[in-house]
Amino acid sequence: MYLTMFLSSVGFSIVIMSVWPYLQKIDPTADGSFLGWIIASYSIGQMVASPLFGLWSNYRPRREPLVVSTAISVAANCLYAYVHVPPSHNKYYMLTARALVGFGAGNVAVVRSYIAGATSLTERTSAMANTSACQAVGFILGPVFQTCFTLIGEEGVTWKLIDLQLNMYTAPVLFGALLGIINIILIFAVFREHRVDDMGRQCSSINFEGEESGVLDQDAEGNVDHIAVVAMNFLFFVILFVFAVFETIATPLTMDMYSWTREKAVFYNGIILSVIGVESVTVFMVVKMLSKKTGERAILHGGLLIILIGFFILLPWGKKLPNIQWQEIKNNSIPRTISSEMVIPFWSLQAMQLPSNHSEPVGCPVTQSWCLNTPMIYLAQYISSDILIGLGYPVCNVMSYTLYSKLLGPKPQGVYMGWLTASGSGARILGPVFVSQIYTHLGPRWAFSLICGVVVISLLVLEIVYKRLIAFSVRYGRMQEESC
Repeated sequence: MYLTMFLSSVGFSIVIMSVWPYLQKIDPTADGSFLGWIIASYSIGQMVASPLFGLWSNYRPRREPLVVSTAISVAANCLYAYVHVPPSHNKYYMLTARALVGFGAGNVAVVRSYIAGATSLTERTSAMANTSACQAVGFILGPVFQTCFTLIGEEGVTWKLIDLQLNMYTAPVLFGALLGIINIILIFAVFREHRVDDMGRQCSSINFEGEESGVLDQDAEGNVDHIAVVAMNFLFFVILFVFAVFETIATPLTMDMYSWTREKAVFYNGIILSVIGVESVTVFMVVKMLSKKTGERAILHGGLLIILIGFFILLPWGKKLPNIQWQEIKNNSIPRTISSEMVIPFWSLQAMQLPSNHSEPVGCPVTQSWCLNTPMIYLAQYISSDILIGLGYPVCNVMSYTLYSKLLGPKPQGVYMGWLTASGSGARILGPVFVSQIYTHLGPRWAFSLICGVVVISLLVLEIVYKRLIAFSVRYGRMQEESC
């Protein structure tokens, strides 16, 4: 199950850096807005599929949705490798391929529901943290695999018999398809249905093959607290939304504030996100031990507070305005909006002074009216915010899944986990839309103020339902709260 989670993450991130150049190569009619749809199609596919696979896993052996979903991902990756073949409408084939990869990634709900049912309350946090760590490692290693495959080159090798071009764009997805095939083999060879109650006792499950009764043990009796369930879906949506905004806004923000070129922004932010990924994996490991002392609710509260502080730091506070992007840069001059008396930090001096032969306009575009009156966000602010959000997000992610699974108790969790995964996918769709509209038209002050407001609302919701966020077995008096 950890491997399945890892592969679903790799399937998303292994081509993320090469989608745009590959799209331009196979279909010159595609523009930037269509690229946005291709990126979003993965999350749309996952959002649609998660409840469906979750429902399937509730009534049938989980091996079935796991194999089918992984097979869909394998087929979608193969389709992606052939999107250059049709004579026209290639961009729509790529859109379909990425949507199907996301659809296959809907098995995340099945994985989470299985782990929730196969662990006792005392094991749950550790297992969920391990699952999230595998997911994070997949996001980190995907771009690394992509970078290795760039050595093949843009032309690569053509296998004429099956009309296959093996190059830097297609090799990563074919590698992903190979991993998917290995995963299917392991699901058949290794995976076994296993279910315990909240205290770790072996119990029957409707997911066991050949079992017809479908009768669960008596500990499953009782109603799920749906108010708490809805609240956790909302909190998870907010957590994924603010992180999607953070990921999406990194490149345009640094280009506007520090006069970085596209190449520099992608390179530096790639390094920053990789470091945050390593930080996240470390946090996943630490949170397993910390939760035993403080409990999941308190850690979730602390994680949201850290995220709030991280975005609060990003608010523009100074008086210095960002470098304005002028379309014509002459005589190696510093743009007029920067006076000679201003003290420019040594780490941004190179970014502010441009060589005369620089062909790419840099700085804050004058078409964004807020650039003329909004103070710049200093690099120290940005780095500090990155560190805090990289700390708060993994904490909230693990605690959300853990608390959610404990709320549901020993009942089949496939559908509920499907809705939680769909909430996260919806957040990843709306996050980039929020950035493109609010940040572009109103600027960072409005964008980050609204984010802070959303996080404050989520903290209030958490306070309201705080006492309801207890394990199913504790709620019905079958276990003491201290034991979980």
